[in-house]
Order: sequence, then structure tokens, then C-alpha cells
Amino acid sequence: GGWYCFNRENCDTRYDTMRRLMSSREWPTTRVGTGILSSQPEENPHWWNANMVFIPYCSSDVWSGASSKSEKNEYAFMGALIIQEVIKELVGKGLGTAKVLLLAGSSAGGTGVLLNVDRVAEQLEEMGYQGIQVRGLADSGWFLDNKQYRRTDCIDTITCAPTEAIRRGIRYWNGIVPERCKLQFKEGEEWNCFFGYKIYPTLRCPVFVVQWLFDEAQLTVDNVHLTGQPVQEGQWLYIQNLGRELRNTLKDVTASFAPACLSHEIITRNHWTDIQVKGTSLPRALHCWDRSLHESNKNGKAPLKGCPIHLIDSCPWPHCNPSCPTIRDQFTGQEMNVIQFLMHMGFDVQKMAQQQGLEPSKLLGMLSSGN
Repeated sequence: GGWYCFNRENCDTRYDTMRRLMSSREWPTTRVGTGILSSQPEENPHWWNANMVFIPYCSSDVWSGASSKSEKNEYAFMGALIIQEVIKELVGKGLGTAKVLLLAGSSAGGTGVLLNVDRVAEQLEEMGYQGIQVRGLADSGWFLDNKQYRRTDCIDTITCAPTEAIRRGIRYWNGIVPERCKLQFKEGEEWNCFFGYKIYPTLRCPVFVVQWLFDEAQLTVDNVHLTGQPVQEGQWLYIQNLGRELRNTLKDVTASFAPACLSHEIITRNHWTDIQVKGTSLPRALHCWDRSLHESNKNGKAPLKGCPIHLIDSCPWPHCNPSCPTIRDQFTGQEMNVIQFLMHMGFDVQKMAQQQGLEPSKLLGMLSSGN
């Protein structure tokens, strides 16, 4: 992950201020894997022992670009080609004998998974490796092309509405989208394929979608900035509606994990084992999914009993799930509990209780226990 840039000006700024996302020159020689990349069983109960390859993001094109540096273009955007080259190289290093390849990514990398998972499967088939099952894990990359809370002109990555930014980006990066998705839309409308709910139905490979219902990056591009000022009622309604819209787009996603938290990215965080939806943690849900795919390949049976893979919170507010990551006050750095956070956001307990037909004290009890 790491957003993107979509024109000469904002790519220049990115190159000056975030060089590690544009060039490998200053990368560290080693990294320690965390979350799903950890080799510690306590932190990564099911895959600590897997072969792992980390592909850092330096292409700034949501892993979609296929354009080399030219007279006209100062920068190269090679996201789609980087993945293909890595796969080509790995086949000679043992990937050729693998049973399963799980392509995973967070944020822009999560969208990158949706854009590349089928292409990786096709590439391996063409190379003669039909036996490898390719799957995707997309974390915090399932964005909505919804209406912004306040419309702003498209100046930089943060203020630009996502549809407009991607529309400009595709042209600038010479972005590639999967053929099956492309066919669903008119020429020039390929930007649609960067949005999870539009590309997902066209995918052949199984994909597990992990998405916070109140994703901070989504709120940022929608111009809802939680700056420590109490939230106005319009913003509060907008935030709740965002959760509803997102929940809606996930209803037909076979394998999903969507906690009602205000956060961004999870699979490489070391607290990724702590978050639960309906009593199931993310590593367990992923393990259930993994097993269900093994089982269904064997005998096409119904999903495993007691092993859920479609987990979406139904409570309506940010952080109404008690296992959400800790929230900190953006100014003081103090940790806040759910009730403090909601008050800080300008949540009106009396009014909300009235709307729900509850006693205020009962509502506070429900909030703190996360029901």
C-alpha cells in the first residue's frame, strides 16, 4: 500500500517527499515480517511456516501500470509487470512445486490483488503450472466510488474524488485491467475495475476480502476529516451511511471479514489476531476459508460446520465492535474507549437512544460491550 500519484505534479511531490514509494534506492536490506508475514506462531498461527515473498510498492500505480520511462513521461509505471516478473523468477525458486499461491496486499496493494490475481493464475497456466491454485487476499482495498461528503476539485491524491483520480491515473500509467472486467464497461470506463464491488463478480480465482466498514482512507477521499473537532450531524450520518453502503457491497462476497471499526489495513499488523467479528478472529476465518477451498476441491461438499468465512459486523457505528484496534486522540495521543471516542466525535447519546427507542443507560451499556 501507499496511495498513488496520477500526474506529473503530484508524482514530483511524491518523489521529493516519499522517495521509498517511488524508488528502491533507499530501501533497507532486510525487513522483519509482521502479522501474516510473521514467522512466529503466536503472531501468525496458521502460516508462520509458509514460504513468503514480500514485494514492496514503488510503482505508484495501484499495481496496474505498464509504461516505461519515455521522452514524454519522466516516470516509469510498471506495477502489473513487476508482479509478472516476480512470479517468473519465483517459479525457478520452488514456486513451481507449490499447491497454493496466496496473493495478498493491503490498501493500494489490496486493490492490486483484485486487479492481478486472475492474471497471475493465467500466467502460471501458460507457463505449464496448472496445478497451482491461485487465491487472493485483499485487505483495505475495497473502495467505494460513492459521493464525497464535500466535493472538492481534483488537485492532489487526497482531495481528488477516487473515480476522477483513477480515471486520470489509468491514462498516465497506461494501466491494465483484467479483460473480463474490461468487457463489462465501455471504452474509457475501465476505471470501474479499480472498485472491488465491480471487479469482484468478474474474477475467477477465489478472493477473501478484509475491509473495515469505516475505512480511514475511504473517509479521507470522501473529505470526512476527523480532526478532534466534534463531528457535525451531517458528517455523522454520512459515516453511518458509508458503513451501510459498504456492508451492502459485501453481501454477495463469499469470503469476507468486515469489522465495524475506524481503521485502515490489518493483515501485516501484529494485532491482527485480536480483532473478531461474531466471535471469530481474522486468522481463524482465513484458515476456515483455506480449508473450505481444499475440501471443495476434493468433493464439492457444503462449507465446514462451525468454521465461518462470511463475517460482517451488523452494528451501525464506528468502533461498536469491542475488539476494534485502540483509538488514540489525534492531538494528545491518549487512548480512548468506545464511549469516549463517540463523545469526542460529537455522538449524542440521548438523541441516539431516542431514535433507537432505548434508555440512554441501556445504549451506553450496549456500546461498551459492543452489542
